[in-house]
Amino acid sequence: MGKAKIAITLDEEYIEQIDRLVGKHIFQSRSQAVQEAVGDKLQRIKRSRLSKECAKLDPVFEKAIAEEGLNEDIGEWPEY
Repeated sequence: MGKAKIAITLDEEYIEQIDRLVGKHIFQSRSQAVQEAVGDKLQRIKRSRLSKECAKLDPVFEKAIAEEGLNEDIGEWPEY
């Protein structure tokens, strides 16, 4: 994945916190701290959207679809 340099504006409080973490060697640089924070937030948004979409599903219908044909095919399954 390529990277691009951008300019951002942050509250001084955030910058101080990031600088402390860089000083403690938790992050190599401000850029790494911001990149990881943005990546984490994007993942949470993605999971949140997935959860919302899954909540729209009808569990009874989904179970019926999953089990459809299961009983008919069970005789064809190999013995374990």
